Amino acid sequence: MKVLSVSSEVFPLIKTGGLADVSGALPITLKDFGVETKTLLPGYPAVMKVIRDPVVRLEFPDLLGERATVLEVEHEGLDLLVLDAPAYYDRPGGPYLDPLGKDYPDNWRRFAALSLAASEIAAGLLPGWRPDLVHTHDWQAALTSVYMRYYPTPELPSVLTIHNIAFQGQFGSDIFPGLRLPDHAFAVDGIEYYGTVGFLKGGLQTAHAVTTVSPTYADEILTPEFGMGLEGVIATRIDDLHGIVNGIDTDVWNPATDPVVHTHYGPTTLKNREENRRSIAEFFHLDNDDAPIFCVISRLTWQKGMDIVANVADQIVAMGGKLVVLGSGEAALEGALLASASRHPGRIGVSIGYNEPMSHLMQAGCDAIIIPSRFEPCGLTQLYGLRYGCVPIVARTGGLNDTVIDANHAALAAKVATGIQFSPVTETGMLQAIRRAMHFYADRKLWTQLQKQGMKSDVSWEKSAERYAALYSSLVSKGM
Repeated sequence: MKVLSVSSEVFPLIKTGGLADVSGALPITLKDFGVETKTLLPGYPAVMKVIRDPVVRLEFPDLLGERATVLEVEHEGLDLLVLDAPAYYDRPGGPYLDPLGKDYPDNWRRFAALSLAASEIAAGLLPGWRPDLVHTHDWQAALTSVYMRYYPTPELPSVLTIHNIAFQGQFGSDIFPGLRLPDHAFAVDGIEYYGTVGFLKGGLQTAHAVTTVSPTYADEILTPEFGMGLEGVIATRIDDLHGIVNGIDTDVWNPATDPVVHTHYGPTTLKNREENRRSIAEFFHLDNDDAPIFCVISRLTWQKGMDIVANVADQIVAMGGKLVVLGSGEAALEGALLASASRHPGRIGVSIGYNEPMSHLMQAGCDAIIIPSRFEPCGLTQLYGLRYGCVPIVARTGGLNDTVIDANHAALAAKVATGIQFSPVTETGMLQAIRRAMHFYADRKLWTQLQKQGMKSDVSWEKSAERYAALYSSLVSKGM
């Protein structure tokens, strides 16, 4: 089966979040299930800099007003189609934001162009290759199925994956003529959304199947609390809605071989974590004692529950724990966490910024990772924690709920518990979870059981890829 994947970011070329991990890892694992994937992405400077010997496969003299070229290249096991359109993508800043952190004002045109190019490839414009199915990711690629509907691509099914419904690609109605869609596309069953143009909304209306990155999140986005205004549209697609949990690259994230980890270990050699624990204490200037080290590796935002972490930091220390934080985000939260570290030298350490090697070492040396997200479509850090024996303490939401088995009496007795869940996401809820963790930590046999069971969890892409391959096959066989 041949699949065209369309994404605004792909690891390891360009990444701002979990979207890149999925679009980079899924195609590689799908090969084991007989799926050949070509991935279309924008030719940002970071992408153009690393690709080698690309081949020109297609030219667009006028892609929504600008020239563009599709280049094909293989990169680290990925078959890539790079949309080289300097007027759209060759600019400073990131994929979506300028150097000052503001949205590019023409983001609508930049990603409509990506979607239009994808629809042309879906229609067979790429010489010698035509996909059996198109898989689009988030609002930046969601117009692909809209173009496929209004400029028909016969019998070609499409799948839209929502990685985070908070990002919807909503623009003023004045941009509609620039999309070059027929007038009747600006309608309730098209891309019109309360008088505006909704990219994600249009994709929800036109894709043959919709997936999210966990079963719980699929249920949550049907509610006003999590649906962000689109719950009504999603409810009309409930029979076509699928929740499929993300995986992680278990070769990159492997405590037995990870080059960043000072002392390698596995489920039967957990004592080797002690050297990594000492390295964490040294980096964050912590007292070198047996108190449990709780870690946070996160964007420091309200959505991630970091205000609650800042508010309970003093109490974690009072309860006998230590806390280390790695991340960046809202200035007020950064300041609050740094202030807590100043109040508790040797017990709290904070590093502002993101440090990929340190994130690996923290998973390998800390005792537990706290993930108190108010909503979390899937989440990856809890999967890394499971893999590394860093016990996850998570909010009962989204993918956190689907991937961490709470250490309640029944789960402990059955020896299937892998972490601690809490709800609601409040200071009281988090402190109760921390107290439970401290209680379990005091019983080394019980704590080791939690670590080992978590490390046995299958967090690879295999199960996810199998489900995607089955979904693809069902859509293609129906001749959608």
